[in-house]
Amino acid sequence: MAHHVSGLGISPTSMDPRSHITDLYVFQKPGDDNKTILVMNINPYSPITADAVDPESVYEFGVDTDADAVIDIAFRMRFSPVEADSQTASVHLATGQRAAADLNAGETIIKDAPVTFGAQPHITTAGDVRFFGGLRSDPFFADPVGAGNNFQWTGEDFFVDKNVFGIVLEVPNTMLGSNPKVGVWARVLVPHDGRLVQGDRAGRPGIDNNFNQSVEDKRVWNQQEPAKDRELFLDKFTGVFEHVGGYSRDQAAILAASLLPDLVPYDYSSADGYPNGRNLTDDVINLGIAQVTNGAVPHDGLRPHTDLRSDFPFLGTPH
Repeated sequence: MAHHVSGLGISPTSMDPRSHITDLYVFQKPGDDNKTILVMNINPYSPITADAVDPESVYEFGVDTDADAVIDIAFRMRFSPVEADSQTASVHLATGQRAAADLNAGETIIKDAPVTFGAQPHITTAGDVRFFGGLRSDPFFADPVGAGNNFQWTGEDFFVDKNVFGIVLEVPNTMLGSNPKVGVWARVLVPHDGRLVQGDRAGRPGIDNNFNQSVEDKRVWNQQEPAKDRELFLDKFTGVFEHVGGYSRDQAAILAASLLPDLVPYDYSSADGYPNGRNLTDDVINLGIAQVTNGAVPHDGLRPHTDLRSDFPFLGTPH
């Protein structure tokens, strides 16, 4: 199904659910076509406590501005330890060649923003940038029980009462570069053997869970950067399209190549939604299943959650 179950438990660097990405969303801000909203939801087991995010990890939105699947712009979030039932976050912006290579590069654009543990969101604004971090209702909707039973849909949305830890940024489009067509992905860098390494990643919805069949493939996938995707996974993705959807080899190869490298393609001059970025209400699971199965599976009948906010940070009140 979705990215909710991708890297968790696959390796020592992805055992902690606080370092696990559930979904990535990228969309034009409603009512303001000069702004973009970036949402990274983490921790599918987020409790209503102060223990939902890891202060030793780095959470990052990566932006590729020149279609080489390498980070040219990075927004990096770091969280303080929880003290006296409070926690803060800082956001750093790195650009250019050092954006991908140096985790300490760049400038601080948000400092000591309060993290939200309760129902009322605490929002921090600095210039044209807004930040939110905290417990929220999970906007993802799907029927994983039905999917696991040969697509015999139950009609039940498993995620309707679930929470996540949401990391939300509002940035001016100018921060994403002069070319409106970019690629966006998210990753979590976790401490391992005295250094920070990539423990989980997210781009298009459902890619890892639907296409990577073995534990080893999932481990390699979640610890590599998108620039290596076609070299290491194009043939395997092609095989999934052939086997599941009955596509010819040539058709399957074209479809597989369209998904790799795994970044969310986004034109910030457009509000169209998936596959241009991803809105919180986009029915990505049914679209993905239809593509993989060559249209053989009926719609699951589910609809977007009704508890979304109409304003920043857009994610609903936690349950």
